[in-house]
Amino acid sequence: MTIQIELSSSFVLSMYSWDRTVAANSLRLMGLGVALLTITACRVSQPGNSESSLMNGIKHEITVGGRSDRNPLGGGPDVVEQGKTAFGSYCIACHGLDAQNTGVPFAAQMSPPVPSLASKQVQDYTDGQLKWIIDNGISPSGMPASRGILSDEEMWSIVVYLRHLPAAGSLGEPCIYSGTCSPPVESAPSKGQVREDGHNGGARDASSGRR
Repeated sequence: MTIQIELSSSFVLSMYSWDRTVAANSLRLMGLGVALLTITACRVSQPGNSESSLMNGIKHEITVGGRSDRNPLGGGPDVVEQGKTAFGSYCIACHGLDAQNTGVPFAAQMSPPVPSLASKQVQDYTDGQLKWIIDNGISPSGMPASRGILSDEEMWSIVVYLRHLPAAGSLGEPCIYSGTCSPPVESAPSKGQVREDGHNGGARDASSGRR
């Protein structure tokens, strides 16, 4: 009986030790797995050619609407200029002044990369599809929806500008990246407008005799 008790106790102790070892190893493996998942999730992988072709086909034929919509503005020079102005006020941070990513430091690192808007994959969209993309955004990409920010007329004019883009690099890079943006110019107060010093613009300063 004594021998059986000693063997049983030894067996229990060995099993306890084995359980602790397994648990410790499991925790180590779990920690390694979490670390690997974190590293993988943080890595930005660029899509391959096959994946890009597949996604472009799906977007052109299925997911992007507006295929048959027609631009009501026409395509005259005044509309091109209007579109250039609207594009410059909203789109240049991601697409550059020329819509071809000139001077945009992160364009190639996005996943998927920001495309040149002069590229065939973009120009193959109909006008209605381009307007739909500006209006609704597009996924998977970083292209946001501009509905509620730009008017329909501004969006259509941007589409016209995209059909008449300048040569790549000809407009330079956005000043927000080159650091050459000029500070806003403070306009002089008009007559009757209260200045920061409390005096009315154009009104005579009784204490100094000056206007």
